[in-house]
Amino acid sequence: MSGSKEIVGQIKSVKNTRKVTRALEMVSASKIRKAQDRMQASRPYARLVRQAVGHLAHANPEYKHPFTQAHDQVKRVGYIIVSSDRGLCGGLNNNLFRKLLARFREHQENGQEIRLVLVGRKAAQFFKRIRVDIAAATQDLGEQPQLEDLIGAIKIMLDGYREGELDELHVCYNRFINTMTQQITVDQVLPLPPTEDEPMLQYWDYLYEPDPESLLDDLLVRYIETLIYHATLENLASEHAARMVAMKSASDNANNLIEELNLAYNKARQAAITQEISEIVSGAAAV
Repeated sequence: MSGSKEIVGQIKSVKNTRKVTRALEMVSASKIRKAQDRMQASRPYARLVRQAVGHLAHANPEYKHPFTQAHDQVKRVGYIIVSSDRGLCGGLNNNLFRKLLARFREHQENGQEIRLVLVGRKAAQFFKRIRVDIAAATQDLGEQPQLEDLIGAIKIMLDGYREGELDELHVCYNRFINTMTQQITVDQVLPLPPTEDEPMLQYWDYLYEPDPESLLDDLLVRYIETLIYHATLENLASEHAARMVAMKSASDNANNLIEELNLAYNKARQAAITQEISEIVSGAAAV
């Protein structure tokens, strides 16, 4: 019966694991709605700031902000990589990291330098093993990320672009499509891409206080900060959705494994009983 005892121990172990995966699945299911609400609430603000920036740019064609101007050659590329702080969310982080590694190889083949800002514990753990320049890292943002926790890291990259230390800046994250789908997204932040809105039919100017340059600079910085913050919220919603799906899959696999172990236990127990009966019959026949 030693084999039966081992199987019983395996069944108990799998059941304990199933309790954990079911608990994590329910926790993620309860958090995903709040994460979606925060994500959707940040969209109108970013859209209106982008619209205001576009109006100011049209109203002042003589002033060209550095963030809107592309550099002649791209020698240094910056990436703000948004990841999760915790694991157990399937391939959410690893799929993003693999795609970025392919892009990094292309940059290195073209002789371009790479500078990173890492958001999330998993990105910091992964990219510290790779020979790339990590300018800043922030983690433990919690369930309600605050913009104040991101401003410092974002400012490092914006100052680098102003001073010519960077020629491009991208933000990388997992975009939330639905509960079953999260899309790897790499958006160009600088130079600021042209707006996708319809062209304005008329042009006008504003009364500026203190001056157009300062106002446009403040709006562009605020817009980029909002863009990174929204990417963090998108990634958080994707994390909860991916974890919920992964934990449900793990619970289903645990159920299947328990059924297989129960079947193996019954077979082992039946074989042991049959052997004992054979021994009794053989002993009786010998007498």
